[in-house]
Amino acid sequence: MIIIGEKINGAISSVAEAIVQKDVDFIKNLAKTQVEAGADFIDVCASADVKIELETMKWLIDLVQEVVDTPIAIDSPDANVCARAVAFCKKPGLINSVSMEGNKIEVVFPVIAGTKWECVALLCDDTGIPKTGKKRLEIFDAFMHKAKEYDIAPSRLHIDPLVEMLCTSEDGINTILEVIREIKRQYPAIHVTGGASNISFNLPARKFVNQAFLVLAMGAGMDSAIINPLHNHMMGLIYATEALKGNDEYCMEYINGYREGLYGPVK
Repeated sequence: MIIIGEKINGAISSVAEAIVQKDVDFIKNLAKTQVEAGADFIDVCASADVKIELETMKWLIDLVQEVVDTPIAIDSPDANVCARAVAFCKKPGLINSVSMEGNKIEVVFPVIAGTKWECVALLCDDTGIPKTGKKRLEIFDAFMHKAKEYDIAPSRLHIDPLVEMLCTSEDGINTILEVIREIKRQYPAIHVTGGASNISFNLPARKFVNQAFLVLAMGAGMDSAIINPLHNHMMGLIYATEALKGNDEYCMEYINGYREGLYGPVK
């Protein structure tokens, strides 16, 4: 499972305050603790005013790279910010994200074509978030045609089928699971990702819903997730699910994760 650590995000009040106060130690500590907890990428999202978003992004990326060698996930709704921030990174990472909206692909794909950069792709277009699995798969098909045009291998893509609130869903997560299965059937090497916490908005005891969703989604083929790796029980569930799926020979990753304390105290 590819873990994209989500904590360095200006939409989080404590991070927003650290950005305003230029609290270097706070940002560096967030980077270090997420890597220690098992993050494969460190997501960096400034969530700042458009006038200062790029310079804020650079400041955050520089701080992260001072303390960890883990690849950066550049996170912005502005494709131009994503494309320009690539230059701030010392090694290839992950663009988060593009979609079929406007010219986002035409802005980002030429920058990462011919590199080892990976990219998150949201299954939405100018009409918004599709209500049906069929429409999402049509957008996926259009996206893969673009990827082929720019010679971007499926293994460099993380497809986000767009996880929405469970409390407003008509069929639970069945549509999402069907989309995940079909994506992996067509392209076994492709990654499927998503923000696990999106599923539980406006529900009580959200952690139970998030954890149950992630287990079901992993069973369908999700192999990448944007989560908080400091949530010990979530990490334990991920390692356990990988072992149950047969992706962890002799359960060694699960055992080592336990020995390293990645799951926290187990009661």
